[in-house]
Amino acid sequence: MARTITAASDVDYIKAWREFHENYKKATPVDTTETAAAKIKRIKYLENKPEEWFKYYFPNYCTSEPAEFHKRATVRILSNAEWYEVRAWSRELAKSARSMMEFIYLAMTGKLRNILLVSNSYDNARRLLLPFKTFFEANLRIINDYEKQEVFGSWTDNEFTIKKGCSFRALGWGQSPRGTRKDNYRPDGILIDDIDTDEDCRNEDIMTNKINWIEQALIATRSISNPIRILVNGNIIHDNCAVKKLGEKADKFEIINIRDDAGKSTWAKNSEADINRTLSLISYESAQKEYYNNPMDGSDTFKDLKDGKIPRLKDCAVCIYADPATSNKDVSSGSHKGVGAIAKKGFDFFIVKCFLDTMSNAKFVEYLFECYNYCKSQGAENVRVYIENNSLQNPFYEQVILPAIYERANATGVFLPIIGDDRDKKDKYTRIEGTLEPINRLGHLIFNEKEASDPHFMRLKAQFKNFSRKQKRMDGPDMIEGGVFKLRENEVADAPSGFEKFNFNNKHKM
Repeated sequence: MARTITAASDVDYIKAWREFHENYKKATPVDTTETAAAKIKRIKYLENKPEEWFKYYFPNYCTSEPAEFHKRATVRILSNAEWYEVRAWSRELAKSARSMMEFIYLAMTGKLRNILLVSNSYDNARRLLLPFKTFFEANLRIINDYEKQEVFGSWTDNEFTIKKGCSFRALGWGQSPRGTRKDNYRPDGILIDDIDTDEDCRNEDIMTNKINWIEQALIATRSISNPIRILVNGNIIHDNCAVKKLGEKADKFEIINIRDDAGKSTWAKNSEADINRTLSLISYESAQKEYYNNPMDGSDTFKDLKDGKIPRLKDCAVCIYADPATSNKDVSSGSHKGVGAIAKKGFDFFIVKCFLDTMSNAKFVEYLFECYNYCKSQGAENVRVYIENNSLQNPFYEQVILPAIYERANATGVFLPIIGDDRDKKDKYTRIEGTLEPINRLGHLIFNEKEASDPHFMRLKAQFKNFSRKQKRMDGPDMIEGGVFKLRENEVADAPSGFEKFNFNNKHKM
């Protein structure tokens, strides 16, 4: 039976329930003049077209066209009776709404009979179940096409059974899932949503217990001889989170960020302007965690970063180091492209200017020239421009980057003294830590104080602060390491081996 409404959380629940009720009723008018034959034909058509089924019965959720990744995910979960999927989709990509539509479709078409909805607490699990429950109570189109689904005596805020025969039950992690058999059916559908919390992720013992509970208590409620669909929704909010650990064992572990590897919105619903506005209101670390599945939990490698005044560049050795990131052999790395100006005077290395972001090749080339022109305008002499050209970048470097540089050079009359850096770079973490950590620890790595509020500089410093072997994004520190290495190398010889000046009227001219 339903619980007595006493706690503040119960009051909030009632408010949410009423809001869902009104929204469903307003959004789902029916055609009262439709004949019985036409209705049967329409229902059959919709059940054979899941995306159309979603649009008809969930008009208040389907307000934008789904992205291709939405459609592919639905095909997977509907087509495979035995399936385990983890969706690490960014915020604002409708992972909860999409999974709700999928599981209700499977229940209404008789493909699921016993569904468990699981979250990080019992109250959150109830909230997860709420839109399911009110869907069956207030959706006029469902009632018109499938009859009223409420079953008297089996209809509470934490567990109910619909007339179609499928049961739904809310569970918070740690609760006993025993006794979840419905008639002869053990759970054949498990939907886990928001199982992680920041506090739990920071506690290794709690996370071990949570994973053990999911594997030993929750999943073990299934029948071995009958198939089950398991779907986990969440974000990778910590290196020690359940979503990441569960994903390692799933049939499909899909990571979709707010923007793709080319820096474009992954769903047309979210415009570039809206994404920019949202991300501008939060820190780089928060954006990486919530929208890019890249938790930046801090590191003690670079404990303190030093801001300071940059000396006159005419008194320094100056180089520009650039990493084009993408290559023909690695087209989906999602790495940042980077361009940085580094100066050396005495024992000090100064990070003068940087551009660090996901960007097009054209923007990368534009930043190269902007960085070079800036250094020259500040009095820098003999500025060399190094572009990473290891085994991954080649032939991307020669076939894409250089022609674009030559074209811009011919158009502007500014010619860059380019040197391809074909150094065989070993393990990225070890190389960066070994080169830059001692310099930083001794106070010889100095960030331009005038650039402190620049978004590119802020991204660079955030990557330094969160630098660790587990970090996915260390493109900024990698770029700075390249520049520091070259400045040191130039102390040994007047010019690095292989330096050449390009004739822009030769075969490279576009």
